[in-house]
Amino acid sequence: MSIENTQAILTSHSVTITDIKAAQQRLLGIVHHTPVITSSSVNERTQSQVFFKCENFQRTGAFKFRGAYNALTQLSTEQKKTGVITYSSGNHGQAIALGGKLLNIPTTVVMPEDAPPVKQTATRAYGAEVILYNRQTTNREELTKGLAHERQLTLIPPYDHPHVIAGQGTTALELIQEVGELDLLLVCCGGGGLISGCAIATKALLPNCRVIGVEPELADDATRSFYSKTLQTVHNPNTIADGARTPSLGKITFPLVLEYVDDMVTVSESAIIRTMLFLWERLKIVIEPTGVLAAAALLEGVITAPGAKIGVIISGGNVDLSQIGELLTTRYYSR
Repeated sequence: MSIENTQAILTSHSVTITDIKAAQQRLLGIVHHTPVITSSSVNERTQSQVFFKCENFQRTGAFKFRGAYNALTQLSTEQKKTGVITYSSGNHGQAIALGGKLLNIPTTVVMPEDAPPVKQTATRAYGAEVILYNRQTTNREELTKGLAHERQLTLIPPYDHPHVIAGQGTTALELIQEVGELDLLLVCCGGGGLISGCAIATKALLPNCRVIGVEPELADDATRSFYSKTLQTVHNPNTIADGARTPSLGKITFPLVLEYVDDMVTVSESAIIRTMLFLWERLKIVIEPTGVLAAAALLEGVITAPGAKIGVIISGGNVDLSQIGELLTTRYYSR
């Protein structure tokens, strides 16, 4: 089956709570049931009750393993034998690589040359072939599709795929099953796979819970798309939140965001860094810049909801510790 026909079939499918619950069963015993952490200092600061769903403790250090593994398990025998390819700034690539290793599926990951070294190293360590490209001169989607056609590999994109979206939705499903009612759920947004899946799960279980997406000011394509109702793009945004450097929402995720998400907001680079360091200090856990986007909106006062019960998805923890000094001296950072 050609890539074009496969994409057409995928686009025609919607994602439902049934798909997300089926994904949860598929992932049972494979993914980590990640912890939910609370902090009295955070509750005091926000005047609300906050529950952090810590996907930085997930396998490969991010929520991406949920969607990648769910998609890989549903490939045909022939597709598994031939292998898969994806493009990723790091976390999805690691997830595909580990999933492929567990399922004995050959994997190839197209990554930008400036992807954090820790993510490149981990992806190779899980057994994937890593192909690097220059973000300034190369379109990663076109490069990957060309390689997929040339090598007859199955493309599993990082967010615009119903099986990936369903897998990511298990993050919110787990959170709600553990803590019960929520008034508000805050989720980071790059290509929209996580927020789409989480919003679908949340609206099915808690119809009155508001779902708000958060992205960097420097990569605000999803926010602009949400308000204009027209798909917007951003070219190679220079944000420290590398997981949110996607050019736009996808053909599948864009309509899902419009249907299920209640609002979209942005946070500054300095807010991202301040929040990351604050959570390192107070929660005693390592979180990457993209991973703190949702928390930054709450802790920096972009979103206020006194007295509310709030879920916050911490999406990942794959930060390159050797670059912390650089982050602290960046022009974006201020206490």
